[in-house]
Amino acid sequence: MPRTNNIINPSRSLSSPTNRLSLISRHLVAHEPLNTPYSTERLPDTVDTSLLPQTPVRRSSTASTTMSSQPEHPTLLIPGPIEFDDAVLQSMSHFSESHVGPSFVNTFGETLSMLRKLFQTTDPSAQPFVISGSGTLGWDIVASNLVEPGEDVLVLSTGYFSDGFADCLAVYGAKVTEIKAPVGSRPQLPEIEKALSEKKYKMITVTHVDTSTGVLSELEKLSQLVQRVSPETLLVVDGVCSVAVEEIKFDEWKLDGVVTASQKAIGCPAGLSISMFSGKAVQAFKNRKTPPTSYFASFKNWMPIMQNYEAKKPSYFATPSPQLVHALHTALSQILARPLEERFRKHREASDRIKQAVADLGLKQVASNPADQAHGMTAIYLPETVKGADLLPKLGAKGVIFAGGIHKEIVAKYIRFGHMGVSVLNPERGHIEKAIKALTDGLAECGYQKA
Repeated sequence: MPRTNNIINPSRSLSSPTNRLSLISRHLVAHEPLNTPYSTERLPDTVDTSLLPQTPVRRSSTASTTMSSQPEHPTLLIPGPIEFDDAVLQSMSHFSESHVGPSFVNTFGETLSMLRKLFQTTDPSAQPFVISGSGTLGWDIVASNLVEPGEDVLVLSTGYFSDGFADCLAVYGAKVTEIKAPVGSRPQLPEIEKALSEKKYKMITVTHVDTSTGVLSELEKLSQLVQRVSPETLLVVDGVCSVAVEEIKFDEWKLDGVVTASQKAIGCPAGLSISMFSGKAVQAFKNRKTPPTSYFASFKNWMPIMQNYEAKKPSYFATPSPQLVHALHTALSQILARPLEERFRKHREASDRIKQAVADLGLKQVASNPADQAHGMTAIYLPETVKGADLLPKLGAKGVIFAGGIHKEIVAKYIRFGHMGVSVLNPERGHIEKAIKALTDGLAECGYQKA
């Protein structure tokens, strides 16, 4: 779409001292109402903004591109980052703009509102956050705002990332109790109920999909248990590898927090920490007896910013990434253009097809129980005669990138296959079939034959 150049009206000559002063003053005073955590809103009529060119908002198509026009490259099928849609990548090339300008404020506000739909919440007291950082920043946000030093937290551990969440909580002073499941499984409800009955916990955390094992934790029944046994306990979910691929009903399941990241199933380049917190969680923060134990991750600093952006008011605490927010806006627009249940179903179907192919090769999954298996990734045990260090380069030579193991107890024994986003939703790309063939051929080249 051709761009329109804005032309300054000659009748408003810059030679006028008044006009020159007004133009210069833009660099000294905000030309829009600017909110910060510490200041009140500035009046918009203090500066003449008529000389400022008004840049039209550039919108990318919400229709998902089926055939990519990206340069030829190996197909990235790790559990994140994933392959991205062309329109999302094009949004990353958005021209530079002010993070408090009206065009960007509108985009950011729409993005926050769309997150409510993705998380399936209509509760006005729930609060979305989009902050520059990796998914790991979500742990710091939770630990520094919702738990005070010395308070008890119950962590349900299903692998490397569950343990990382526990470590982060401990750094901020929480007294952490972990229920560890054997590798490839998850803590069971009776042992969770027993733990909740023996002690009052401020919070319980669960990793919805632990990327190190491909184990999927069940949220709905866990929430019902928490509501029955310890309703005052906050239920917080690490959804980094599950949001936008696994069903999450934030309101219905009475979740108090879900933290995730941009680069996995949401389908936006890495660099954004995305989260949703309930009104109950927000109130828990307000009831703190001590200040939050982080500056950058503090609700105190970020909550008014997010609320103002969603209300389409410019606001400032720390500079966001306009290009990443534009990309997230495009990704969310694509996600919400179709029913969420359709998206979840297609991921389940692709997952079933992949897991059947793995079984047909005579291989086993780290998550042995089908009920515990994630739908956006598959962790595959290698044959005893095959090493990941030999297989992965062979896959790479065939144009497919898988991930190696990361769980310390089995690190050299398995590989990880990510199947999320466009690789699943755009079958015309042929990513899944290409990956299964590469895996089959690569194993054969390593000397593996099904028994």
